[in-house]
Amino acid sequence: MITLYHNNRCSKSREALALLEQSGKAFTVRYYLEQPLSVAELTALLKALQLPARDLLRSKEDEYKNLGLADPALSEQQLISALVQHPKLMERPVLQVGDNAVIARPADKMLALLA
Repeated sequence: MITLYHNNRCSKSREALALLEQSGKAFTVRYYLEQPLSVAELTALLKALQLPARDLLRSKEDEYKNLGLADPALSEQQLISALVQHPKLMERPVLQVGDNAVIARPADKMLALLA
């Protein structure tokens, strides 16, 4: 199953969607701002990405600064909780193909998963 975690207001996310549409493969779009991920879903996505939660955070968002997320003492669970409660903090776009995923910045990073 192919899923694109998408924010339509983001140009990089729109580029990834266009590339995915051109691939001809069947896929699902998850508008994660309207349908936030649960803790279990986000944990599974991080496992597929092979990244810690900190690497999925958008550090330039106001919420990042306001919530003090730069604090290195914060645990993985605290960062996951912040991402679940504030989905705007999630880096985008993310493409998941089965048990593998990639942050598609730039969109060309998706090509290896789609091959």
